[in-house]
Amino acid sequence: MRIIYATGGALALLAGGLLLAAVPSNHVPRVEPQAEEPVPAFHAQAPKDALPATMSPALFTDVLVQNAYKLAARIKRTLYQEPCYCHCDQSQGHGSLLDCYVSRHASGCDICTREAFYTYEQLGRHKTAAQIREAIIKGDWQSVDTTRYQKPLPAK
Repeated sequence: MRIIYATGGALALLAGGLLLAAVPSNHVPRVEPQAEEPVPAFHAQAPKDALPATMSPALFTDVLVQNAYKLAARIKRTLYQEPCYCHCDQSQGHGSLLDCYVSRHASGCDICTREAFYTYEQLGRHKTAAQIREAIIKGDWQSVDTTRYQKPLPAK
């Protein structure tokens, strides 16, 4: 009887391992926003004053992170108007997604990175900051394919 349980347990572990191996490494499980989950901090309008500089991409060694910071510098006005679903507004006092790129925070946060890439892509599709924010709140940022950003972007 112990052999049957041991064999069954081993098979379950093997099946679980195979399932994990089949999931792509850049895959982020889609997390649906909770109805009671508050929307993280953001600014509803574009800023009237100058925005702070984002950190230099040259400070980072990871190409994906460099690209995120490079793009963030180009789209600061829109990032200022977007929430960040890593909830750094609560843990770090951030007021919007832009704050993640004014600091080193985004360099270690997949959520911040994906949201910035998503914002950049949507701006390329002529979406407004409000439309992008609505989609971020729905969780659409989770669909970003980060493999597109694993090679250095051209200087602009």
